[in-house]
Amino acid sequence: MDLERIQQELRSQKLDGWLFFDHHQRDPLAYRVLGLPTNRMATRRWYYLIPAEGQPAGLEHRIERGMLAALPGEKVPYSSWTEQSEGLRTLLKGLHRVAMQYSPQCAIPYVSMVDAGTIELVRAVGVDVVSSAELIQAFEARWTPGSLETHMEAGRRVDRVRAAAFALIRERTRNHAPLQELEVKQFVLDGFAKAGLFTDHGPIVGANANASNPHYEPSEEISSAIRPGDFVLLDMWAKLDQPGAVYYDITWTGFCGDRPTDEMRDVFGVVTGARDAAIERVQSAVASRQPLRGFEVDDAARSFIQSRGFGEFFTHRTGHSIGQEVHGNGANMDNLETHDERRVSPWTCFSIEPGVYLPKFGIRSEINLFVGDNDARVTGEIQRELLLL
Repeated sequence: MDLERIQQELRSQKLDGWLFFDHHQRDPLAYRVLGLPTNRMATRRWYYLIPAEGQPAGLEHRIERGMLAALPGEKVPYSSWTEQSEGLRTLLKGLHRVAMQYSPQCAIPYVSMVDAGTIELVRAVGVDVVSSAELIQAFEARWTPGSLETHMEAGRRVDRVRAAAFALIRERTRNHAPLQELEVKQFVLDGFAKAGLFTDHGPIVGANANASNPHYEPSEEISSAIRPGDFVLLDMWAKLDQPGAVYYDITWTGFCGDRPTDEMRDVFGVVTGARDAAIERVQSAVASRQPLRGFEVDDAARSFIQSRGFGEFFTHRTGHSIGQEVHGNGANMDNLETHDERRVSPWTCFSIEPGVYLPKFGIRSEINLFVGDNDARVTGEIQRELLLL
């Protein structure tokens, strides 16, 4: 736990403190931010307060003393519910605005770890509880230079596997040889393993109407053939198979032949135009040092698609935070599924992946955008033209 940095962040966000709470390890964020070991089951509730000024302190049950032993500050014991309430009152005395892993109306479910009853209990002692979403982003989503290096190397390796997968599709379909979505999926997974990459699941390999399901994934039970004249979408994500590595996540599309339909070309142009509008929105804000929030990036992509008449077919957010988990805990580019007001912060990375999903085919174009101190840049190759396979 970096106490000094946490307290600096609390002061910059004008918060009096950050109150952590857990029961039965419901909140993995608390354990990661505090650096607590997870080899002990928390069968009783514990609380740990980091004030903006002064020493931290905790509250833990008498039969589970030592849950917070690795952390600095006094740990007050309790047994009864009355002692717990009084202990909380003492712990929070003099504080007014305290952050917890809570999101009003569950707007950001990634940080909604504390149950409503506990929020009521804390508020009952006279404290205003606010969301820790921006704090979590500061300590979960910000990369180090080493993180960026792992991402860039993963990108180079994933891009090679992606190119090889499309080459396989081209070779088979040009020769009218049998090919299944599942075979391409396994080809990608084998390529990842040979390249020293890890992925938690996937990839998505979708032909024709299957490409219109944003979370489609072929399996032994469900897999379609890929033939000449088919449309194909590949969505793949992986990271280096080493501790601390972060993900690289992309989506490309192609047509098995030389003559895609005018509709395919048109939709591809709409989707990539929306992608580029979102990229430009971020880059211009970073260059001019203007504050930018996740929902505003979604607005840039979504308004472009809506202006071309395809708004109803863009059914998910524009992008998600990327970290050691492919869906990280930073700001999402979202004003559809949620209204994400978290700031787009330096040293974070997220996807930009608008899509249009029609009954016969779907197109998504996904890149990763890294925000540095003074610029924002796409970290891998950008698909400019529909691949002709």
